[in-house]
Amino acid sequence: MKRTPPDTDASHPPPAARYQGQQRREDVTADRLPTLEALRRFVVVADELSFTRAARRLHVVQSGVSSVVAALERELGATLFDRDRHAVTLTEAGRALLPEARATLAAAQAAVDAVAETAAGLRGTLSIGTMLSTGTIDVPDLLGRFHHAHPAVLVRLWQAPAGSADLARAVADGTLDLALLSLPGEPPAGVRVRQLAEEPIVLICTPGHRLADSRSVSVDALREETFVEFPVGWGTRAIVDRAFAAAGIDRQVAFEVANYTTAVGLVGNGLGIAFVPASAAAGMSGVARLTVTPQGADSRAMTWRIQVATPMSRHLSAAARAFLGELRYLDLR
Repeated sequence: MKRTPPDTDASHPPPAARYQGQQRREDVTADRLPTLEALRRFVVVADELSFTRAARRLHVVQSGVSSVVAALERELGATLFDRDRHAVTLTEAGRALLPEARATLAAAQAAVDAVAETAAGLRGTLSIGTMLSTGTIDVPDLLGRFHHAHPAVLVRLWQAPAGSADLARAVADGTLDLALLSLPGEPPAGVRVRQLAEEPIVLICTPGHRLADSRSVSVDALREETFVEFPVGWGTRAIVDRAFAAAGIDRQVAFEVANYTTAVGLVGNGLGIAFVPASAAAGMSGVARLTVTPQGADSRAMTWRIQVATPMSRHLSAAARAFLGELRYLDLR
């Protein structure tokens, strides 16, 4: 029986054929790589969930946005948005692409910034998120000094009313370059945190409250109290919730507000008690302040930590690195 030589066997193509096949596959893959502009328009539509608003933000006609996104869907072989007359929503494929698109755009911007930095000083855009309160960190002063040192950098600041959880997600998905936040436990996937400062959380109540004359109070002594609280997602809320869960106490939160002014007004009128960082409590009038003793062995359970969060999987821009350098030299004692 005549045998086929090994180098011509159909299941083992010769090296030259294998190379040509590999090259064809690489060419096909290269042809399907989306452009940066296509990714940018996709990200803006994903942010706005509207082709009309995306077009206004990009300063182009709507058909220009729709056609580029449609071409991107053809290139990738997947539908990125579900569209109907009332809403635009991301598909599963769109949700998978979004963080990668943000990372690609950020890497491209970092490359441009690196070149610009060597040619004409630091340039680019820096997107920063903060909590409503940052304790001993004076954000306006910090940004003012940064702007003075790097006037060509455009700084965008987002103060998140929903708190640290939203800020961490925005850093992870590339919406923000970095954020000042407070995460009591492990950071979410894709986020790296570094502690900047910490301070105790104190209890505030009306001066006529039964506990007002006490210097400190245990969590267990607060079982029957009514609370003014901040939204789930705030760092202080997460810390306090954990402390009460550790003590086995199911507390009653009657008021949920997203700013200190309303909280202190409710407390001052005897409608409840509240937990706030010590630095915030120091500026509040008409209330009594008490330290809180947590249950169990964790004496730091009621400590509020201020951190800076950066993405784990993306290179920081030159502007972001410079801002982190400013944070390192803060005197937070």
